[in-house]
Amino acid sequence: MRPDTETDTPPDETASEPGRRLHALAVELGALARNGLTYEADHYAVARYNRIHEIAAEIMGLLSHSDPATFRAALQAEAGHATPKVDVRGALIEDDRVLLVREARDGRWTLPGGWADAMDSPSEAVVREFGEEAGLAVRARKLALVHDGSRRNGHANSPWHIYKLFFLVERVDGGEPTAGLDGETSAVGFFALDELPQLSSARTTREQLATLIAHHRDPARPTDFD
Repeated sequence: MRPDTETDTPPDETASEPGRRLHALAVELGALARNGLTYEADHYAVARYNRIHEIAAEIMGLLSHSDPATFRAALQAEAGHATPKVDVRGALIEDDRVLLVREARDGRWTLPGGWADAMDSPSEAVVREFGEEAGLAVRARKLALVHDGSRRNGHANSPWHIYKLFFLVERVDGGEPTAGLDGETSAVGFFALDELPQLSSARTTREQLATLIAHHRDPARPTDFD
C-alpha cells in the first residue's frame, strides 16, 4: 500500500467554518496553479502560478500547524490537469457487524482501503487494498457510496480534493482476518454500530458505516452519491 497521504496527521475535527473554508480555497488555489503550470508556457505566467502554489502550501501549513514545505512538495509532485484523487474503501459486513482495521499511523480505526492505483479498476483496487490491510480475499459486490471527502470527511490536512468510493465486499473463501501484512495496520476486528472504536474520520465516519449497513440490509438500495 502507498502512504495514505490524505491523512498522515489526524484531521482537525474541531476546525471552524472559516478554517474549513480557507482549506477549501487553498485546495482550489493549488489546483488552479497546477492547471496553469500544465497549460501555460509564458515565463511570467509560470512564475505567477508557482507563487500561487507557494501561497496554497503556506495556507495549508498554517491551518494544520505543519511545515508548508511538505504541502508544496506534494503539490509540485503532481503532473497534468488537477483532478480529484480517488480513495477506495471496502465494507465486509457480517451479522450487522463491520470489519475495521486500526491504522498504524494514528491508532484509529477505519474500513480497509487507500488510494486507487493507475491501471486498476475501482473494484480491483478495493480488493487489493482489503487483502493488504485485512488479510482476506474478497470480491466487490456493490458500489454503495460515492462521497466528496471534503464535505463528508473533513480532509483538513490534505492538499487535494478527494472522491471516496465505498464498496460492499464479500469473502471469496474462509480464513481469519489478519492485520499488518502491509505494515499499515496494527489490528483488525468486527464491530457493531453501538460499539465502534475511535474512528479515523478522514477515512471513515460513523454515518458512512451506518449507510453501508443499510445497503447490506437492502441490496436493492440505490447507490448514495454526492
